[in-house]
Amino acid sequence: MGAPVHGLATRGKESVTQVSANSKRHGRHLFSNKLFKFYFLFSILALCFVLGLVILFIGKTAMLLFGHLSPADFFFSFNWTPEEDSFGAAAFIVNTLSLTALTLLIAVPISVGMAVLCAEIAPKWMKTFIRPVLDLLVGIPSIVYGYIGLTVLLPFLRRISGESLGDGLLAAALVLALMVLPTICRISDDAIVSVPRKYRDAAYALGSTRLQVIMRVVLPAASRGIISAVILGMTRAVGETMAVVMVIGNTPQLAKTLFTPASVLTSNIVMQISNVEFDSTWNYALHMMAFLLLVISFVLILIIRVLGRKRRDAA
Repeated sequence: MGAPVHGLATRGKESVTQVSANSKRHGRHLFSNKLFKFYFLFSILALCFVLGLVILFIGKTAMLLFGHLSPADFFFSFNWTPEEDSFGAAAFIVNTLSLTALTLLIAVPISVGMAVLCAEIAPKWMKTFIRPVLDLLVGIPSIVYGYIGLTVLLPFLRRISGESLGDGLLAAALVLALMVLPTICRISDDAIVSVPRKYRDAAYALGSTRLQVIMRVVLPAASRGIISAVILGMTRAVGETMAVVMVIGNTPQLAKTLFTPASVLTSNIVMQISNVEFDSTWNYALHMMAFLLLVISFVLILIIRVLGRKRRDAA
């Protein structure tokens, strides 16, 4: 009788020890979860605080402009002459929109075509080469693209156009297209790859060719992801500074041709912000340009979020 009782006692002690160990492990997990929740909450609050300070500072300074200048004079006048207290930003706004549109006109067809090539047509060895190269291009600093545009692209444009400078919207658009192309291509590639295989199989079963499957099935199914990629590329094009400064000419005027030296919102800010006094109409006008860029970026990012949510709901 002694041995069975001793065995039961031993097993009882082991059970108590195991329960105690499980309880300690559970306690550690609870502590870790609470710590991570606190960390994430703190990070979100810190991010919102910093973002709020930036928006508050830029927005508050920008709004001081309208105590010295009417909104109509700022948004609709093409005359930017700080020496005469004339701060019309219409030329910079139009140039920014024109540059963004021209950049997308160049970059989007090439990017989507390369994405289709990577996702649907290229052999495996080519995909393993193209995708890492595109990822590498995404990480190259913008000033490197600007330097390439300054030393290679501008001399080429001078020769083919006969212009003495070559600076202008076309040079800036080509540099920006090269910059945003990898981003649009990789995100579009992911969107195309995520299209379910059953869509392709059903189309092939109906006798469709590969081109018909790509054009009528795959691309429409991946359209929201591709649009998100294009908008993300547009956001980068709108906010780019250094590469644009090096090739656009930095002249505060409306670009009437592709080879007219001009300036956009970002380039005008970076070229003039160091020359102004803080408590001046000139400084307020530059801050209003920066605030306008913030609003544009916010709207574009909001559109991306809405499209992403619709894409998840559709899936």
